[in-house]
Amino acid sequence: MIDGEKVLAVIPARGQSRGLLRKNILPIGGKPLIVWTIEAAAGSKLIDQSIVSTDDAEIAEIARNHGAEIPFMRSSDLATDDATSIDVVLDACARLPGFDWVVLLQPTSPLRSCEDIDKAINQCTAMQAPACVSVSETHQHPYWTFFVQPDGTLRSVIAAEAPHRRQDLPKTYALNGAIYIARIPWLEASRNFISPETVAFEMDAKRSIDIDTASDFAIAAMLIQQQHA
Repeated sequence: MIDGEKVLAVIPARGQSRGLLRKNILPIGGKPLIVWTIEAAAGSKLIDQSIVSTDDAEIAEIARNHGAEIPFMRSSDLATDDATSIDVVLDACARLPGFDWVVLLQPTSPLRSCEDIDKAINQCTAMQAPACVSVSETHQHPYWTFFVQPDGTLRSVIAAEAPHRRQDLPKTYALNGAIYIARIPWLEASRNFISPETVAFEMDAKRSIDIDTASDFAIAAMLIQQQHA
């Protein structure tokens, strides 16, 4: 709980995936990918209940075998490419009333820890914000990125003149996909974790990998091996 308010964690894991087939249950570091997130949620001191929302019987069985709760099976209309994470999260909140906060934990972030989760929640409440998302510093600075025009020429993403030295660049951050937190009534109204009121929780780049492709998976496997060497 947070000051007497209840916290629900939702781990979304549909059966089909576009980038990497069945990625949520592929073995990595000695266990299925989703288990890393199940264990991180279980280790949180602030989450009151964590569930897996899935439409897939095999994922549900693996999740249950590793201690996850599956209070319902997700409907097929929320397991399509068009369904959004917000739809899935709000569906879980509607099915499980009585919570004040919701935390979205995507299973594609295996290196996010229970300490990261609790620090992000504490940061959100300490700043009296309705929402918090995890970020990491960008490697490719937007000042040095370009659009390629139809005629093949380059146009800078940022119109202002870019500093010539990297050390003169202002820091920029990107969502890393690991942690999304919001007050449930606020999320129901906004239908988005990102708003001018949302605060950022910075995570180290080594724990910020978000698995979407086979190369992402290989990098994550290498990082896990290094951490447990």
